[in-house]
Amino acid sequence: MKAIEHDCTSGEPLRLSAHEIATLLLLLHAPVDLIAATPDVISLRESELVHLVESKQGQTMFAITDKGNAVLRILGAR
Repeated sequence: MKAIEHDCTSGEPLRLSAHEIATLLLLLHAPVDLIAATPDVISLRESELVHLVESKQGQTMFAITDKGNAVLRILGAR
């Protein structure tokens, strides 16, 4: 499990599984529709790394938050 330090009130490091990191990288290249959300996407949402957005077509999708983009920069993906 990879620990990535982040600024939060609890002071605990953010811990992401390999699956969650892979999911975050996938979201970087293609937003995930709400229906296709996996437990990893839900976990990323709970960690505030992704959030729900509504597309112009009215479809609800997950997108990466600023916090998620910061994690991607730490990983060298941004």
